[in-house]
Amino acid sequence: MPLVRIDHSDARTNSAEIAGAIHDAIVGVYGIPERDRFQVVTARPATTIVAEDAGLGFDRTDPVVIQIFTQRGRSDEQKQRLYAAIADALGPVGVEPQDVFIGYVENGPQDWSFGFGRAQYLTGELAVPRA
Repeated sequence: MPLVRIDHSDARTNSAEIAGAIHDAIVGVYGIPERDRFQVVTARPATTIVAEDAGLGFDRTDPVVIQIFTQRGRSDEQKQRLYAAIADALGPVGVEPQDVFIGYVENGPQDWSFGFGRAQYLTGELAVPRA
């Protein structure tokens, strides 16, 4: 059950396609249910997104910044496959690979509430997902 935040410039007019491509990659690599989809997409002025090359020697043209919040337990290899799948999926919707920036944050079942002020993984209302 990843929560995915997606920020991109308002020059990109295909937010739904970008979000869909990212979700499809997560479903494909992690095998989560199709309707296990929680995304927040924000289009903002390009000047409000600063994502330089971190010393890798390339230029970004119009970055898409993706933050994935999910339960811990997936291997480094699974994460690497996910990053590659997201970059591959975004190509057909017009996002260049150098413009894909992903931050991945892990947490535990106690860190989620899906409504009603309860931590449903702890109360047993939801089964804790397995990696």
